[in-house]
Amino acid sequence: MTAAAPAVAPRSAALTTFLERGYFEQASDFAAIDAAMHAGMVTFYVGYDPTGNSLHVGHLVQIMAMRALQRAGHRPIVIVGGGTAMVGDPSGKSEARKLLSAADIASNAAALKLQLGRFLHFDTGKPNDAVMLDNADWLLQLRYIDFLREIGRHFTVNRMVAVKTYRDRLDAEIPLSFLEFNYQLLQSYDFLHLFRHHGCTLQFGGSDQWGNMVAGIELIRRMTPADGEREPDTAHCLTLPLLTTADGKKMGKTERGAVWLDGERLTPFDYYQFWVSCDDRDVGKYLRIFTELPVAEIAALTQAGGAALNAAKARLAHEATRLLHGQEAADTAQAAARQAFGGGNDWSAVPEHRLEQAELRLVDLVTLPGVDGFKSRREAKQCIEQGAVKINGEPCLDPARLLTAADCDGEYLRLQAGKKTRVRVYFPRG
Repeated sequence: MTAAAPAVAPRSAALTTFLERGYFEQASDFAAIDAAMHAGMVTFYVGYDPTGNSLHVGHLVQIMAMRALQRAGHRPIVIVGGGTAMVGDPSGKSEARKLLSAADIASNAAALKLQLGRFLHFDTGKPNDAVMLDNADWLLQLRYIDFLREIGRHFTVNRMVAVKTYRDRLDAEIPLSFLEFNYQLLQSYDFLHLFRHHGCTLQFGGSDQWGNMVAGIELIRRMTPADGEREPDTAHCLTLPLLTTADGKKMGKTERGAVWLDGERLTPFDYYQFWVSCDDRDVGKYLRIFTELPVAEIAALTQAGGAALNAAKARLAHEATRLLHGQEAADTAQAAARQAFGGGNDWSAVPEHRLEQAELRLVDLVTLPGVDGFKSRREAKQCIEQGAVKINGEPCLDPARLLTAADCDGEYLRLQAGKKTRVRVYFPRG
């Protein structure tokens, strides 16, 4: 069950956007999805297990795709997997996920809704308002024996172990718990529940979810009579690409860790810097996927290299930061970047780091969590000796230099470490 995009252009505005922006990978029935979207509002869903209190850039393809569908008039359902998070999705994992408490799940879910609310409209009174649901509301009410008899009988172990997620774990002889093995049944039941109670006919997600999504379609087909009210063949799924950078790395993974959407975990300035520092080869792709600039304008921005491409990166960084953090934060981050990297002295918007120590050697400072100028002391020492670190605008070549409040330029010390790190460092004062 798979269908590539058709040779002819789709009729629906939503799938036209999907293709031209790079959101589409494969679908269970592209033509049927296109026809449904052309005919009227389609209710679709995407699920997130609340295993942390912040989404990251790796989730942005799905989020931007949801935003595009909602802007085209369709209705998103965001499932926060309070129930499935208690089981743990084995997809893309070489070991079992840590199980969370109910309190942790509830706290994380609330944080995720705030972040998604920056991209989607909830509670505005429009027919296509986004809805957030917690699958714990129906999964935790299931009676186990009844669930096995009603749902489990439609799944075969033979077919489940053929799914890449499970097969990879088994081929590598990595333990796969029975708890995790149930995940596909629960995700499939989610789709059935939403189909029955919310009129949801489309699920989408990353390509690693293909097996689970197809299983949901099959469950709906088996358990839904063709009664004229809910036709089982109206349920479909599609996947979005799992992006990698031009050098083959997973999108959103950096040497400094995940690129969080929570402004407390990653400042707007650092978020801006992530985008403006992207590989030249990725600029056009990122502008299409992560901004809403017209495709023709993107082509014009990226047709030349050199200084023109740097301007395109700045536009990418500003647009992406504006969507997540708002216009004011994007303007401030842009101005701060121009000051910090252009030799200016106004560092008021550059991230700050407050030390508890009254004195600290330079090599230790640039490797602190929260400064993260370099991955290791060895790398830091070499770069310092090569002049890649500046204090208050001046190169410092001595890794062992002891820094104190006396080294501050006014309130703080301006630290530049390599090409990307700019930090205001505050030392405690007596």
